[in-house]
Amino acid sequence: MLNAGIVGLPNVGKSTLFNALTKTRKAESANYPFCTIDPNVGVVQVPDNRLQPLKILAKTNKVIPAAIEMLDIAGLVEGASKGEGLGNQFLANIREVDAIVHVVRCFEDDEIIHNMGSVDPVRDIEIINTELMLSDLQSAENQLQKLIKRAKSQEKEAVVNRALMEKVVDHLNKGKPIVTMELDKDDRERVRQFGMLTSKPVLYACNVAEKDLANLGSNSLIETVREYALQESNAGICILSAGVEFELIDFSVEEAQEYLLELGLEDSGVSDLIRSVYSLLGLASYFTAGEQEVRAWTFKRGMSAPECAGVIHTDFQKGFIKADVVSYQDLIDEGSIVSAREAGKYRLEGKDYLFKDGDVALFKFNR
Repeated sequence: MLNAGIVGLPNVGKSTLFNALTKTRKAESANYPFCTIDPNVGVVQVPDNRLQPLKILAKTNKVIPAAIEMLDIAGLVEGASKGEGLGNQFLANIREVDAIVHVVRCFEDDEIIHNMGSVDPVRDIEIINTELMLSDLQSAENQLQKLIKRAKSQEKEAVVNRALMEKVVDHLNKGKPIVTMELDKDDRERVRQFGMLTSKPVLYACNVAEKDLANLGSNSLIETVREYALQESNAGICILSAGVEFELIDFSVEEAQEYLLELGLEDSGVSDLIRSVYSLLGLASYFTAGEQEVRAWTFKRGMSAPECAGVIHTDFQKGFIKADVVSYQDLIDEGSIVSAREAGKYRLEGKDYLFKDGDVALFKFNR
């Protein structure tokens, strides 16, 4: 299961957000730095409005959503790349995740300590990004020295990696994260294998006050973060109030929806964030729908029909023959599986077919 790490300066709302995401109180949330030391880990369900209509259509009571793993990682401080605060541990934890959710404080509150003494989201972002780049630069320079020695013997892999690492070092020395480098698929995978922190995709989560939710335009800090994220790392943002989201964990679905409507919201920020992280990880969902259950299966975009079959069971991939496939929308428009078949909306797809988000599938395979 792919995962994302929640990072940020101390006291920006990381642990509160993690608890809201996982609907638990697993992570300690306190008004002082470093209340999180070891990362908290939780599995979160991916909200998907397509599941309920499929449940009705399939006449089943069992629905299994897709899921991803989230980690709440200790707060970072300036100098982390040199071991300040919990720096070494923090950086090691980030190295293990597939994507980063960077929580940024975008609200004023005299009762909540900010370890920098004031609220300035761009400054906060740059502190963390600088520490990540400094750590990457040190790692890249060390690995480059090893590759130079190996490349002298004309070892093919070492020669290729040396050239790549030289580009990485040059890019980092310009103060730019690796994620902004123009790399082909093979080189991006090589960089990933070197464990580079700034090669990971990032989503910035703007943590705002409850009063801002009804009129986000009144909070100028949000647009500042949006512009910075786009310009510096071509990243997106998500807007939420961690405090509000945490309150919702004790509400029923109906109560939560009513509360959100009172705040002028149609959906929770946490739902938006989870879906954004799912997409950031390059993930999508296809469905199986029958009387036993409706289930969302997670696949990496670009996977073939046999590979998607293997998500269910390796035997499905090994013995793959064909897949009956219909798009979610076509199935809903027709109103039933039988009607969709009669309308010719079902397709018989072979090994070369690349699955699309929202495909509803039935696999045929040799046992």
